[in-house]
Amino acid sequence: MSMVSTYCPHFSGLRRSSPNLHNAPSQSFLQHFGSQLRLPSSPKPCRAVIAMSGSGKFFVGGNWKCNGTKDSITKLVSDLNSAKLESDVDVVVAPPFVYLDQVTSSLTDRIEVSAQNSWIGKGGAFTGEISVEQLKDIGCKWVILGHSERRHVIGEDDQFIGKKAAFALNEGLGVIACIGELLEEREAGKTFDVCFQQLKAFADVVPSWDNIVIAYEPVWAIGTGKVATPQQAQEVHVAVRDWLKKNVSEEVASKTRIIYGGSVNGSNCGELAKEEDIDGFLVGGASLKGPEFATIVNSVTTKKVAA
Repeated sequence: MSMVSTYCPHFSGLRRSSPNLHNAPSQSFLQHFGSQLRLPSSPKPCRAVIAMSGSGKFFVGGNWKCNGTKDSITKLVSDLNSAKLESDVDVVVAPPFVYLDQVTSSLTDRIEVSAQNSWIGKGGAFTGEISVEQLKDIGCKWVILGHSERRHVIGEDDQFIGKKAAFALNEGLGVIACIGELLEEREAGKTFDVCFQQLKAFADVVPSWDNIVIAYEPVWAIGTGKVATPQQAQEVHVAVRDWLKKNVSEEVASKTRIIYGGSVNGSNCGELAKEEDIDGFLVGGASLKGPEFATIVNSVTTKKVAA
């Protein structure tokens, strides 16, 4: 189904100039960049963008990051196993590496397991790395690649991430491919440029888009409590889908799921899910709370109402 988007928020930060933003400092690693944020509410008209809605199944991933103990993860898995989840949603969780075996051996088959990273090639003398073969051997179906914390804290670049994705896909793992801009890049009007550059690094090397989910995560919204408005997220999702249509194929643009991440929780997921090009979520902190994560998974019902 096609639609024309005619709404462009004042805080767009895409390829137009945007005002300086000021607010109290966040308590996350964004302090490293000295970034501050305000989300204005007044809309501003912009050029219409043609968008295609994704045809894929709603997808919700939980990125547990570097959190948890054996006991807390046992409790979380128990909560997830007993949760009532809508049937028409693909659900994935990504525990820390050391707990992958615990989770894959105790979690319901209803939920698939992802790793948070993988190595660029076959295993060997690579201290501290985890190979795709090892992840498959332990029961992982997915891997998260290109997360902003890997890009901006660890220092992985676009080409390195793209090669990791290509290897994982060739070996049979699904890839949750993360893209997103820093606050200063949004303020400079470079949101589209940054996201498209990151997308191109994947497109240049991946063998197929069949097992790729794109996660748009504006870095200024990760772990800060500052979530993009539904219109801000939709605007970028529309542009990403249009980029895929023009640079890969119309079929890939239609079937590739584009999910949103960045301070998603049980309170804001419903409004975000109503947007036509938001095909699900990649959830951080809220995924550590079983009941709240279930609420986010079940936000697909809001999308059905909005459809």
